[in-house]
Amino acid sequence: MEGASWDSALVVFEVWLSVVLGLIVLPAMFGVSLGFTDLYIKALVKTLEWATLRIQRGQKEEDALPAHLPNGIIEKDDGSMEEEIGKLRRSHPKSLAGGDFTLCDAFYFCKKGIASIVDDQVTQRFTSEELASWNLLTRTNNNFHYISVRVTIIWGLGVFIRYCILLPLRITLAVLGLSWLVIGTTLVGLLPHSNVKTWISDLIHVTCYRICARALSARIRYHNKENHPKKGGICVANHTSPIDIVILANDGCYAMVGQIHGGLMGVIQRSMVRSCPHVWFERSEMKDRHAVAKRLKDHVADKTKQPILIFPEGTCINNTSVMMFKKGSFDIGATIYPVAIKYDPQFGDAFWNSGKYNMVSYLLRMMTSWAIVCNVWYLPPMSLQDGEDAVHFANRVKSAIARQGGLVDLSWDGGLKREKVKESYKEEQQKMYSSMIVGQD
Repeated sequence: MEGASWDSALVVFEVWLSVVLGLIVLPAMFGVSLGFTDLYIKALVKTLEWATLRIQRGQKEEDALPAHLPNGIIEKDDGSMEEEIGKLRRSHPKSLAGGDFTLCDAFYFCKKGIASIVDDQVTQRFTSEELASWNLLTRTNNNFHYISVRVTIIWGLGVFIRYCILLPLRITLAVLGLSWLVIGTTLVGLLPHSNVKTWISDLIHVTCYRICARALSARIRYHNKENHPKKGGICVANHTSPIDIVILANDGCYAMVGQIHGGLMGVIQRSMVRSCPHVWFERSEMKDRHAVAKRLKDHVADKTKQPILIFPEGTCINNTSVMMFKKGSFDIGATIYPVAIKYDPQFGDAFWNSGKYNMVSYLLRMMTSWAIVCNVWYLPPMSLQDGEDAVHFANRVKSAIARQGGLVDLSWDGGLKREKVKESYKEEQQKMYSSMIVGQD
């Protein structure tokens, strides 16, 4: 009896592996799509549209405050500090000038502080993007309630499909893709340097990323492919998720830049660098800007090497905005190839909130989402103009990416996600108030 059970399990495993290899992995290796993902997305769109109509029909009029209130809680004044404090002092005989301080001045700073907390442009970029309607995922069900038996049945069926069918399939594909990357690049690393080695290495990398994209049920649309990054340049893109690399590398190979890690990630990095000149740094080197700049300059100077892929924001933003670009990659004189990435949140939240989820939890959320649907725009190459410094160049590239992707262009540093506000920002407000009181410009 036990032997028969093992035989049955072995048969099921063989059938499962044959289906995965024959219908998904092999087509992915040759860059061919059999259309299963497109059919799945179309059926998913119809289902979500039906669920949205049922929810809208079942919802009752409520006078409660909506869950998302970006404005309206605090009345905002667009006047200067002097004008607003002047309004507070209307009933006070003392003028603004003359070095006099009145207690009511403190109310101005209290109001400004509370308004900044409520309408914080930085913190809200590190929370999941707000959805217009429920996409039948439990994790985005904060603003929706029980509507009908039909919607509940569809939701339960979706849970079964995502966790019992799609999740095992996606884990299998991810394991196959990463195994192929490690084994393939390790073997290619044994070959002497030649054009053949480069071609095989590129093929292995692209194949791996295509298989990993299948593991996410990714549907990617590339626009303006004539602007695809060229060798000897630097590709910069807005950063939403670690899978941004998978999304971009499906359409071509890149040299990665990053810190050397241990564990499984370290094994993958060491195998990759054997076949392709990726730029990995030790932790001590990452703090040395001159060493990093020299390594990057040496790489882009060789026009036979793949373009470097860099995410200048330095952290993941929630698919709604682009935040400050670090100037390092814009200061080495290389041609910059901007790329804008925009995910469709209807099918799954691609944003990685690293402060809330570790990498394993995040990947589990990705593999139990409906799909990853996104658009990628290749923008015309850009170069440093005469008289332009690296900061202005970085801002110009950032603005171009924001416009193309329909994202909000913010000047804030994404590093504020983990750091305290700089003392210089506080001192600036203090100096403005002090100059206003003592009557100096």
